[in-house]
Amino acid sequence: METQQTLGQSDLQAMEKLQGAFQNLRQQLSRVIVGQDSVIEELLIALFSKGHCILEGVPGLAKTLMISTLARCLSLDFSRIQFTPDLMPADITGTEIIEENRTTGAREFKFLPGPLFANIVLADEINRTPPKTQASLLEAMQERQVTVGRVRHKLSNPFFVLATQNPIEQEGTYPLPEAQQDRFMFKVFVRYPSFSEEFEIARRTTSTQVDEITPVLTGEQIMELQQIVRRVPVSDHVIQYTLALVRQTRITEPGVPKFAQEWLSWGAGPRAVQNLILASKARALLYGRGHVQTEDIKVLAYPVLRHRILTNFAATSEGITTDKVIQKLLEETPDKEGELQKHERLKKIFAG
Repeated sequence: METQQTLGQSDLQAMEKLQGAFQNLRQQLSRVIVGQDSVIEELLIALFSKGHCILEGVPGLAKTLMISTLARCLSLDFSRIQFTPDLMPADITGTEIIEENRTTGAREFKFLPGPLFANIVLADEINRTPPKTQASLLEAMQERQVTVGRVRHKLSNPFFVLATQNPIEQEGTYPLPEAQQDRFMFKVFVRYPSFSEEFEIARRTTSTQVDEITPVLTGEQIMELQQIVRRVPVSDHVIQYTLALVRQTRITEPGVPKFAQEWLSWGAGPRAVQNLILASKARALLYGRGHVQTEDIKVLAYPVLRHRILTNFAATSEGITTDKVIQKLLEETPDKEGELQKHERLKKIFAG
């Protein structure tokens, strides 16, 4: 049975506002950032879904500039943390110091907030720091707070973490375990620009051109839109399609295709389903729709699943990446209503 939930009139007005803000953000960012449209779209979807992102790309692709410019467009505080092997948890969460009260002369503890106390936090090269500091960041992402001593300190709201990784140099790194990567909504690939885009980059960055950025949304407006995203209706068919897609990656479960069993050593968990649906709600609003379609799920399956499924040695030796596995899953999963339950292999998934 299809869900009968619909957006109210005020929500529809908010949807139009979000769509307009999305277009304005693109326009503002294009004054500084050339290309990277899909990256910007995925970052905004994660932002409006209250999710976090891992950005993977080689140095020099303007990842830091893109995020700092986005923060300026949204009137949000931006903080950049350069992760290094000697970085300690207190360096990012903050620490308590002893300070003398000039009035009473007594000494008392005072908390000095760390760089995590910002709206948008860029964790640059997160795999360069030991697991202890990585865990402090991931705890802040999940709980939206840090504990120093015996006192809990609430983080800024909205709170958006972007962690970057260099896919080339892996010596002296501490790769995030799959369980910790699962806390990130998206893994976004930042790729090389096209010839025409790189031509424009070279032209702009070697001149005296200075571009002004106009803020589009405030923090309060973003939090309001984050609530609207959760009220976007999703049909039972779209939820079933999402479940079928994700459950086919779990190689120990019934109904898994043969290629997944041959190429994967581990599949995605329930958080993948939750993030896929929630992110698709935000994408639907960005494209001016008050409901989610299977097309939203298909587009966002890549950034949601690519860091949640693990290919084995056989796949690696054949040059099979996680994106290729996702592509084949999408090709073999029917998206029309009524076809999922009729599919012979997928019947086992729905029976479970």
